[in-house]
Amino acid sequence: MSKARSMGGIFLAALTASGCGLASATPPRDVRLPADPTRIVFVDPASVSGLEPRTLLGDDAATRRVHISYPELSDAAPLNEKLREDARGRLEEFRRSARGTSFPELNVDWHFVAAGDAIGVRLRAGRSHGTGWQHATTTLWYDPGTRRAMDSTGLLTGDPALREVAGLVKAGLRDRGAEVDREQAVPRRDRFDSMAFNADGDLVVEFDDCELGPCSLGRLAVAVPAGRVRPLLSDTGRRAQQAARLAGQQVAVKRPKAPSSPAPAAVSSRAGTVDCTKTKCVALTFESGPGPETGRVLDTLRAAGARATFFTVGCNAAGEPELLRRMSAEGHLVGNHSYKHRDLARLSTSGIADSLARTEAVVTAAIGRRPTLVSAPYGSVSTELRNVAREQGLAVVDAGVDTADWRDRDSEEIADRVVARAHPGAIVRLHDTQRTTVAAVPDILERLTGKGYTFVTVPELYGTAGMQAGQLYTSGIAPVHKEPLR
Repeated sequence: MSKARSMGGIFLAALTASGCGLASATPPRDVRLPADPTRIVFVDPASVSGLEPRTLLGDDAATRRVHISYPELSDAAPLNEKLREDARGRLEEFRRSARGTSFPELNVDWHFVAAGDAIGVRLRAGRSHGTGWQHATTTLWYDPGTRRAMDSTGLLTGDPALREVAGLVKAGLRDRGAEVDREQAVPRRDRFDSMAFNADGDLVVEFDDCELGPCSLGRLAVAVPAGRVRPLLSDTGRRAQQAARLAGQQVAVKRPKAPSSPAPAAVSSRAGTVDCTKTKCVALTFESGPGPETGRVLDTLRAAGARATFFTVGCNAAGEPELLRRMSAEGHLVGNHSYKHRDLARLSTSGIADSLARTEAVVTAAIGRRPTLVSAPYGSVSTELRNVAREQGLAVVDAGVDTADWRDRDSEEIADRVVARAHPGAIVRLHDTQRTTVAAVPDILERLTGKGYTFVTVPELYGTAGMQAGQLYTSGIAPVHKEPLR
């Protein structure tokens, strides 16, 4: 028995894993770590049927740097509605609080903490109003048998059980230090709004930054042993506990396999079929997906015989590997758009490197090739990003034609803007998460085709000159038209 487990059976630690869909690019070697009992089980989103990642973006200056991601499931309408309401509520609250602040940012990612007889979705929100970040965690649950969506307290039998859990949590906080105000662990639903299970079936209770003490402490978590909490669990809570245990067993038997050789670089399967030094080429790029609308974009591109570059968000891509494989098979190029859509210019060098590496792992696992391009969320390119990109073998793309489609709800206006600004060698930024943008794509393709343009992936714009890791590219090489002899 470990020393930690012999000391009363209740533990405190900071949850070290984060992400959208998965905690890390590869499963941990052993999820049953006695030194970290608050480590929650995460379920691979690719194993969950009927999943469609959703993305909600801001639509005005105050919410420009907003990226809210959450999952929807084909047969869980009550859960889907609860998640949508949560996303809309977060956006509106942030809109109110962000007015008058400099460079506000809101980022919400997710992962499954259980799937099967009970489904748990953990939402991790980070926000900044220009200085520092604060994080808040909420976990929502769904019981497929009863078709009920609920907050975390739905795992318990009622208010008496909540009060007992709060007492156990306070006991676990006793030796944490004077800075932790354990009396703030009051048995309220809004305070106990993020509860899930570890691989042993212990109930992990998470608290937001600043809830139990100074913000510098970060978020704290307590694990209540399975035997102590089981009598307090509702029927849904018991199913959730068992689902987490099963998920933990499945993760524990997986072992990351070291690649026999580095993955080849991603290229379009049709590269070399167009000479952009002689042809009017334009490169359409789609960012922030994949999502529910990405399939429509691919259908439209295929019908038009056009190809494009998709800069994918790693946490979304983890749940949609089939779409990435389709992109690659149909001649498009898959690029890197970070793992959680954070403003990379505000991250440390190590944070940038981790975000890009995790996305590379997801893309490589899906298509068997590593991405060679990166596009920064919000077009926020820093010297640190370029240095990390150079080390990771990535050329940096910042579209010269930024359509600002995230703020529009008029597809005709988006199409007009693209057509008016397009030029030979143009790199155009669009978002396949926006319905109005997706609706504009057929018009864009038809009108630019009528002007003599050919649609290619970004590297094709540069032909034999190629693209260099760490270099910034905003526009391709315009075709050379020789004057006729007289």
